[in-house]
Amino acid sequence: MKTKNLPVLCALLLSLALPVLGYAQTAADATATQPLVLTTGEIKRVDLDGGKVTIKHGEIKNLEMPPMTMVFVAKDRSQLANLKAGDKVNFLVLNEAGKFIAAEIQAVQ
Repeated sequence: MKTKNLPVLCALLLSLALPVLGYAQTAADATATQPLVLTTGEIKRVDLDGGKVTIKHGEIKNLEMPPMTMVFVAKDRSQLANLKAGDKVNFLVLNEAGKFIAAEIQAVQ
Protein backbone atom coordinates (compact mmCIF):
# COMPACT_ATOMS: atom_id res chain seq x y z
CA MET A 1 0.00 0.00 0.00
CA LYS A 2 1.30 3.41 -0.87
CA THR A 3 1.78 5.80 2.04
CA LYS A 4 -0.06 8.62 0.27
CA ASN A 5 -3.29 6.57 0.63
CA LEU A 6 -2.81 6.12 4.38
CA PRO A 7 -4.39 9.47 5.43
CA VAL A 8 -7.44 8.74 3.29
CA LEU A 9 -7.78 5.27 4.81
CA CYS A 10 -7.45 6.66 8.35
CA ALA A 11 -10.06 9.32 7.67
CA LEU A 12 -12.44 6.70 6.30
CA LEU A 13 -12.00 4.40 9.30
CA LEU A 14 -12.46 7.29 11.72
CA SER A 15 -15.66 8.40 9.98
CA LEU A 16 -17.06 4.87 10.44
CA ALA A 17 -16.04 4.62 14.10
CA LEU A 18 -17.38 7.98 15.37
CA PRO A 19 -21.11 7.16 15.07
CA VAL A 20 -20.59 3.89 16.95
CA LEU A 21 -18.66 5.62 19.72
CA GLY A 22 -21.37 8.27 19.99
CA TYR A 23 -24.06 5.61 20.35
CA ALA A 24 -22.13 3.78 23.06
CA GLN A 25 -21.79 6.99 25.06
CA THR A 26 -25.52 7.76 24.68
CA ALA A 27 -26.48 4.25 25.83
CA ALA A 28 -24.18 4.51 28.86
CA ASP A 29 -25.65 7.91 29.77
CA ALA A 30 -29.20 6.56 29.52
CA THR A 31 -28.37 3.67 31.84
CA ALA A 32 -26.67 5.94 34.35
CA THR A 33 -29.65 8.28 34.57
CA GLN A 34 -32.32 5.61 35.12
CA PRO A 35 -33.58 5.74 38.70
CA LEU A 36 -32.95 2.65 40.79
CA VAL A 37 -36.15 1.54 42.46
CA LEU A 38 -36.93 -1.18 44.96
CA THR A 39 -38.90 -4.18 43.75
CA THR A 40 -41.40 -6.09 45.88
CA GLY A 41 -41.09 -9.83 46.24
CA GLU A 42 -41.50 -12.97 48.28
CA ILE A 43 -38.61 -15.16 49.34
CA LYS A 44 -38.97 -18.71 48.00
CA ARG A 45 -35.56 -20.13 49.00
CA VAL A 46 -32.37 -18.96 50.71
CA ASP A 47 -29.01 -20.56 49.91
CA LEU A 48 -26.66 -19.19 52.59
CA ASP A 49 -23.67 -21.28 51.45
CA GLY A 50 -24.04 -20.20 47.83
CA GLY A 51 -24.94 -16.60 48.68
CA LYS A 52 -28.10 -16.83 46.58
CA VAL A 53 -31.76 -16.18 47.11
CA THR A 54 -34.80 -17.20 45.06
CA ILE A 55 -37.43 -14.47 44.91
CA LYS A 56 -40.88 -14.36 43.31
CA HIS A 57 -40.90 -10.71 42.30
CA GLY A 58 -43.00 -8.02 40.72
CA GLU A 59 -41.86 -5.95 37.75
CA ILE A 60 -38.23 -4.83 37.99
CA LYS A 61 -38.66 -1.40 36.45
CA ASN A 62 -35.00 -0.36 36.17
CA LEU A 63 -34.30 -3.53 34.13
CA GLU A 64 -37.65 -3.55 32.29
CA MET A 65 -38.22 -7.12 33.50
CA PRO A 66 -41.69 -8.61 33.98
CA PRO A 67 -42.79 -10.40 37.17
CA MET A 68 -41.36 -13.91 37.61
CA THR A 69 -39.48 -16.14 40.04
CA MET A 70 -35.70 -16.19 39.74
CA VAL A 71 -32.44 -16.70 41.60
CA PHE A 72 -30.31 -13.69 42.53
CA VAL A 73 -26.77 -13.51 43.85
CA ALA A 74 -26.67 -11.48 47.06
CA LYS A 75 -24.17 -8.62 46.96
CA ASP A 76 -23.76 -9.02 50.74
CA ARG A 77 -24.37 -12.55 52.06
CA SER A 78 -25.06 -11.21 55.54
CA GLN A 79 -28.39 -9.83 54.24
CA LEU A 80 -29.59 -13.42 53.81
CA ALA A 81 -29.02 -14.49 57.41
CA ASN A 82 -32.41 -13.34 58.71
CA LEU A 83 -34.49 -14.26 55.65
CA LYS A 84 -36.62 -17.36 55.19
CA ALA A 85 -39.12 -18.71 52.67
CA GLY A 86 -42.37 -16.77 52.78
CA ASP A 87 -40.84 -13.45 53.89
CA LYS A 88 -42.02 -10.39 51.98
CA VAL A 89 -39.18 -8.12 50.86
CA ASN A 90 -38.31 -4.98 48.97
CA PHE A 91 -35.04 -5.34 47.08
CA LEU A 92 -32.79 -3.59 44.60
CA VAL A 93 -31.62 -5.52 41.54
CA LEU A 94 -28.58 -4.58 39.50
CA ASN A 95 -27.31 -6.15 36.28
CA GLU A 96 -23.55 -6.47 36.68
CA ALA A 97 -21.95 -7.98 33.59
CA GLY A 98 -25.01 -10.13 32.90
CA LYS A 99 -25.46 -11.33 36.49
CA PHE A 100 -28.53 -10.20 38.39
CA ILE A 101 -27.37 -9.00 41.81
CA ALA A 102 -29.64 -8.37 44.80
CA ALA A 103 -27.75 -5.33 46.05
CA GLU A 104 -30.08 -4.48 48.90
CA ILE A 105 -32.75 -6.65 50.52
CA GLN A 106 -35.15 -5.25 53.12
CA ALA A 107 -37.70 -7.42 54.93
CA VAL A 108 -41.19 -5.89 54.96
CA GLN A 109 -42.79 -5.92 58.40
